[in-house]
Amino acid sequence: MDNRKMQQTPGQTIGPYFAYCLTPEGYGRKGITSNVLAGPATKGEHIRITGRLIAGDGSPLDDALVEVWQANAAGRYAHAADNRADVALDPAFNGFGRCQTDKDGRFTFDTVKPGRVPGQGNRLQAPHISVIIQSRGMLSHAFTRIYFGDETKANDEDPVLNSIEAARRPTVIARREDTPGGAVYHLDIHMQGDQETVFFDA
Repeated sequence: MDNRKMQQTPGQTIGPYFAYCLTPEGYGRKGITSNVLAGPATKGEHIRITGRLIAGDGSPLDDALVEVWQANAAGRYAHAADNRADVALDPAFNGFGRCQTDKDGRFTFDTVKPGRVPGQGNRLQAPHISVIIQSRGMLSHAFTRIYFGDETKANDEDPVLNSIEAARRPTVIARREDTPGGAVYHLDIHMQGDQETVFFDA
């Protein structure tokens, strides 16, 4: 038997390699989600989130996958575990998105600004978006959050954000820019190095 036909993708590099099932749009197929989470019928303040995924040496990560998960504008998740009847679901919003980075490491999401959700001890968290990153060279996913720079009071009260040393909190707080097309929030994610983003345990 020719063993060369039985070999797997080379073991010296960690994927992803072939994104057909994760981001099939590039192959002409419809995906289960995209980087557009909010449509015309979605309630709340429509925003754009943009940034770059940057390696430790400053180079862009151009083949990474960025996934986001968030509550709707009222502060409720489209998930069975969030069964709070006093907070409305939005049938035009499921809160999940996925974006493959481009050649410059850039990702973009069109969504709505999430409402505040309760955390441990039922303490309200600041509006935030949960982020999962998969990229070459990574043995497991990286987890972080995106907070909003114009939510100062809520950020000051957030138990997760306040568990981070003050000097490193800006690595998870997006800067707001008001444009003719609406609010745009900018946050670069640094995987390593002096500006390394704060990552959390799953």
